[in-house]
Amino acid sequence: MRLRLLPWFFIILNFAEYLGGQHASRGRRQRRMHPSVSQGCQGGCATCSDYNGCLSCKPRLFFVLERIGMKQIGVCLSSCPSGYYGTRYPDINKCTKCKADCDTCFNKNFCTKCKSGFYLHLGKCLDNCPEGLEASNHTMECISIVHCEAGEWSPWSPCTKKGKTCGFKRGTETRVRDIIQHPSAKGNLCPPTSETRKCTVQRKKCQKGERGKKGRERKRKKLNKEESKEAVPDNKGLESSRDTLEQRENKDKQQQKKRKVQDKQQKSVSVSTVH
Repeated sequence: MRLRLLPWFFIILNFAEYLGGQHASRGRRQRRMHPSVSQGCQGGCATCSDYNGCLSCKPRLFFVLERIGMKQIGVCLSSCPSGYYGTRYPDINKCTKCKADCDTCFNKNFCTKCKSGFYLHLGKCLDNCPEGLEASNHTMECISIVHCEAGEWSPWSPCTKKGKTCGFKRGTETRVRDIIQHPSAKGNLCPPTSETRKCTVQRKKCQKGERGKKGRERKRKKLNKEESKEAVPDNKGLESSRDTLEQRENKDKQQQKKRKVQDKQQKSVSVSTVH
């Protein structure tokens, strides 16, 4: 009878040891967890701590550490902030900070925007652009050097001299062209956009309507001179008329003096005859 009970005794003993081991392991796991860890967090956190913020995030959210003074707090975001790039792992989605000279990046080896003082080239931030490229202070990137490009020359203009197309034998003619592409800072400068050369034509007389601008100006000056000359005699006439008036007044005064002298003489003669 005792021999029959021994197997059951060992079975019960092993089962009791198994239950004790499960209870002990659960106690150890509970002791490893922070006493302030909570399962009912807000803001996308799966687990959180009152002191450290988020400890893990809900699916598809990125975990990032934000520094507040001397303290770092975990935050769960739908996308990584500027200056960070996101990486998805099986157990966590994490935001990692870009390199020191990089403002925004796609991953740790590819920058998409550089910080001030650096120029972007093929995903890297450089102090100076490589040979054959130049720095653009507008986009802060290394760009290709652009040289000036000019269009085709226009036909030569008619042969002219002093704005006229007649009345001469030797003159000048001009042609022009447009600038199609303006150069960049290090590009080749643009060539001249106009050319002038001497030309020879058969002399022909100018008609009245072909005097040109300078001819019209000369004619206007002549007319002004003639008008000024005509105006001068009028002034002289006024001066002469003034002179004649003064002369007449002087003559009248002289005649009056003569009359007075004559009257005095007649009076003196009449007095002498009476005596």
